[in-house]
Amino acid sequence: MKEHIKVKGMVTVRVFDKDGKIKRRAPGWLGSIAPLRRLLRIQGRPYEQRFHNIVTREGDALIADALLASPNKAKVTSSSGYIQVGTGWTGNSTKTNTRCNTPTGSMKVLDSGYPALKAAWGSTGDTTLTYRATFAAGSLNVNGINEACLLNGNTGSSNCLAYAQIMPVVNVTSSDTLQILWEITILGQ
Repeated sequence: MKEHIKVKGMVTVRVFDKDGKIKRRAPGWLGSIAPLRRLLRIQGRPYEQRFHNIVTREGDALIADALLASPNKAKVTSSSGYIQVGTGWTGNSTKTNTRCNTPTGSMKVLDSGYPALKAAWGSTGDTTLTYRATFAAGSLNVNGINEACLLNGNTGSSNCLAYAQIMPVVNVTSSDTLQILWEITILGQ
């Protein structure tokens, strides 16, 4: 009997305005004319997007290492897990990425309570790990965020568990909050 194990992931990116509401993108070319947009009550789409990600080569090794009785590498935990964002997506060698190509801002430690299972043990979703980091207002002021990575630390020797392209790009002002929710699902087939 052959067993195939798949590891897949999704990344959800949300941008909140200063009032804590999900920010909206500027609508298309017609909506870019502010008076016309107000007159026609055209709203842009919410800044909430979902993307596939890739578990990196280092991530594959981290998962295997975590199954050892005495792992050699640090796990991605609430104290050692970090998410980094950047503006340098190239589309080249994403499986071998060890960081964002062009990082921006500081890495953010995972939010309290993460990582966590998506659902209670024995329920649908109990094979999905969730990781979340929040870049609070004032920590970023950048246009063109198009990449993110999930790391097991914030030093040069940290390992990259997963990497994602973010498209369309995300723009964050100093009054916005950026939240990244990472889901990694392990499935036996």
